[in-house]
Amino acid sequence: MDKYQQVIADSRVTTSDAEVAAKVQEILDKHLAENRTPEVLKKLFSAIDLTTLKSTDSQQSVANFTERVNAFAHEYADLPNVAAICVYPNFVPVVRTVLECSDVDIAAVAGCFPSAQSFIEVKVAEIGLAVEAGADEIDIVLGLGDFLDKDYEEACDQMIEMKHSCRDSLMKVILETGALKTAENIRNASILALYSEADFLKTSTGKEYPGASLEATYIMCECIKEYYEKTGRMVGFKAAGGISTTEDALKYYTIVKTVLGEKWVETAEYFRLGASRLANSILSDILGKEIKFF
Repeated sequence: MDKYQQVIADSRVTTSDAEVAAKVQEILDKHLAENRTPEVLKKLFSAIDLTTLKSTDSQQSVANFTERVNAFAHEYADLPNVAAICVYPNFVPVVRTVLECSDVDIAAVAGCFPSAQSFIEVKVAEIGLAVEAGADEIDIVLGLGDFLDKDYEEACDQMIEMKHSCRDSLMKVILETGALKTAENIRNASILALYSEADFLKTSTGKEYPGASLEATYIMCECIKEYYEKTGRMVGFKAAGGISTTEDALKYYTIVKTVLGEKWVETAEYFRLGASRLANSILSDILGKEIKFF
């Protein structure tokens, strides 16, 4: 048994899909209502990685996208801004040039997002270029093929190599939970990413497979909790893929807060929501009227 199989074998996080579903429902029944507050809505907004990942993205469209974040800081100075702007790697220089808000990070999907199917040298080079261009955070994708073949060493070696290419930038590892499907797969993938130096676990790319789910979130957070208890290292959580309403966001927040505790959701340092439509929904609920700012 190699070291990765050993840490998986040692885990006590449940692999029962039925138990996970029951736990999620229990948490929502007990705690969702208490989180419907103005303060939590502002936290949710400030946790958003405002994202544009379209084939039609261009230098001008990304510049305009970034300008909206600048404008928000001026027009809603009493509200917190989003946590980050997330773009393809080639647009990092555009965001870096246009962005005026020092409290908003620049995130890039890299490492051959969304499939992660290429030579490791290509993945590492793309990450390095994005970091050199000014990316504060890098979102990579777990090698699903290697994982499903149970070639854990190859999957982890690649993640570790990509982490080194990130240098001082955060590395968020996307598990693509919609492709993993089962509680057991999601647990095992979470553990491998955690022991491969991930700074965040992220649910989904939002591309080929189903996006985030509350069940996957519960499992991933339980793995983060177990890892923290063993190592003392806090790892963040990011839900992404299909989250478009305030109610959806509140449910994810409630799961994360209940499983991991208040310190994980106090700021955007350890809790994120990846979305393109969610910002307007939450902003509308904060202000009590329909807003289409972004």
